[in-house]
Amino acid sequence: MKLCKLLCAFTTSLVLLMAAAPAARAADNVIRVGTDATFPPMEFVKDGKRTGFDVELMEALAKTMGKKIQWIDIDFKGLIPGLISNRFDIAASAIYMTDERRKVVAFSDPYYRGGLAVLVRRDDSSIKVPEDLNRGKRVSVQVGTKSVGYLRDNFPGVERVEVEKNQAMFDLLATGRVNAVVTGRPAAVEYARTQPLVRVLDKGLTTELYGFALRKNDTELAEHLNKALQTLRINGTYTALTDKWFGKSE
Repeated sequence: MKLCKLLCAFTTSLVLLMAAAPAARAADNVIRVGTDATFPPMEFVKDGKRTGFDVELMEALAKTMGKKIQWIDIDFKGLIPGLISNRFDIAASAIYMTDERRKVVAFSDPYYRGGLAVLVRRDDSSIKVPEDLNRGKRVSVQVGTKSVGYLRDNFPGVERVEVEKNQAMFDLLATGRVNAVVTGRPAAVEYARTQPLVRVLDKGLTTELYGFALRKNDTELAEHLNKALQTLRINGTYTALTDKWFGKSE
């Protein structure tokens, strides 16, 4: 009787394991990607759908790798902690590959060159070069970005106004509550293109490389991601995306 019960229990467990196996394989086919989709043209929401250079590039990378993407929306300051805590597998959100971030996460090969830029109102003649910010100017920056530390370390005369969302920086400038915005050049140029009241200073603050962030122990995923990126560069997909989002001159 006991033997029968044991056999029944074993058979039931085996059936459950077999039923669960396809689901596990399906999960292996999904990459969870965290992003803060508030940073056009890199990642943003239009008509209720995520889009932008990072989004389309990551979708193309996943397709090349034979994977599907599960997007996870999160504030920028939560990207690195969320990645480390295994909330998602990759952070794709115009992240600069800084030495500070390399201490806790790994990065893919660089996929685009950017840098910090200064955005000001077109009618403000008091700011001609970035050094003018040091004269007590109020400058808005997004929490968790390199802009915060860069201004703190290099522009002690600046009054930083830290905000949670990228759009909030631009709103403060548009309404005259700050004198400038410091953010990534692609986002600054895109905003200035659509808002004639503002301009981007010709002289930038830094030159930076964007990379996709991964956990340090996910070496296999990093290898596959880099291989897919190389494939997209070779087959013309990468060039088509940069032309679409930044123009051929880039």
